[in-house]
Amino acid sequence: MNWMENELEKLAHASNQRHLRDSATSPERPGHIVRGGNSLLDLASNNYLGLAGHPDIIQAICETLQVEGAGSGASRFVTGNRSVYGRLEAALASWQQAEASLVMANGYMANSGVIVALMGRGDVVFSDQYNHASIVDGAVLSRAEHARYRHNDLEHLEALLHKYRDKRRKLIVTDALFSMDGDRARLHELVKLKRRYDAMLMVDEAHSGGVYGEKGEGLCHELGLHRHVDVHIGTFSKAFGIYGAYVAGNNVLIQYLMNKVRPLIYSTALPPSLLAGIMAALHLVQTEHWRRNHLRSTSEWFRSALTNAGFHVGEGDSPIVPIVVGDNEQALRFSEALEATGIAGIAIRPPTVPVGTARIRFSVSSAHTFDELRQASVLIKKVGNQLGLLTS
Repeated sequence: MNWMENELEKLAHASNQRHLRDSATSPERPGHIVRGGNSLLDLASNNYLGLAGHPDIIQAICETLQVEGAGSGASRFVTGNRSVYGRLEAALASWQQAEASLVMANGYMANSGVIVALMGRGDVVFSDQYNHASIVDGAVLSRAEHARYRHNDLEHLEALLHKYRDKRRKLIVTDALFSMDGDRARLHELVKLKRRYDAMLMVDEAHSGGVYGEKGEGLCHELGLHRHVDVHIGTFSKAFGIYGAYVAGNNVLIQYLMNKVRPLIYSTALPPSLLAGIMAALHLVQTEHWRRNHLRSTSEWFRSALTNAGFHVGEGDSPIVPIVVGDNEQALRFSEALEATGIAGIAIRPPTVPVGTARIRFSVSSAHTFDELRQASVLIKKVGNQLGLLTS
């Protein structure tokens, strides 16, 4: 075990060792969590629409628990495929204006499993440098050539597409909204490139689903590009406030994935109560438009407030608002000082982000009020001044 201890010492020395900390919900205070007995404004979660803990979702889960029990008991291909799966997948396909959909356990399994199913030796996966780890791991596990292009640098992507133009199959994969920077993929240009080089396009809407689109369908729908995306990935663990993931596309794709995605075939099915909760969340995402409208207003205001305070804040219009600090230790001190003032703002460090770009990644929720965000911005600026992160 000495080698493990040595590696842990290296991580600790670089202020890069991770630890688990208990957190609890705060039912009486939406948009807050409890840590160490203290209530904190939760500016760290991905609960964008404030649906985690929504009474309709809880009721749907409890009612189904009474009928179906706690677990599914087997994979979907044995006895775990309860009738609610079919209803949910039909509803998801209709929402996405796709021919079919397939529900999976989580976004990590969806991304990695789908890429491995679609690609193999003799193929090439083109992946944005800032894509989620599940996409990276899927590309590696597929044994295809992995061509990573510089973040949102489509000239670099086109050079790689030209270089590998004779490969058997080509797959361009991108997050729609990048989780640590909050900026958008250049989806219009990606569609053009996929057509020009006869490639497939896979878009992960994990952080944009529920937030963008008339009914929360995602960024591809808001831009009118959804019919040009071959593989659409989404999750239920962020704006939906629950857990799970889905793939949407044409019938051939979904039938193929049903037979080829190993994490689907060899995993126990999601509990039926969870699926019922997702159904309830899908209804709320599509109908409670005020959540998206409020989120957009508060996100825009919060981003402007931190920018005007003098922080290095990333570009974008999303609820993800990072303050890039750079140094790992400084980011940890920033996070600890924020918690002392009543704000949950977590330090994000390598390898989640590139070396030298450690940050506090704030994420706004529709559960937050303007007053809460105003007070938070004042405290964040105060802490920033105390730590010497602001020059004015």
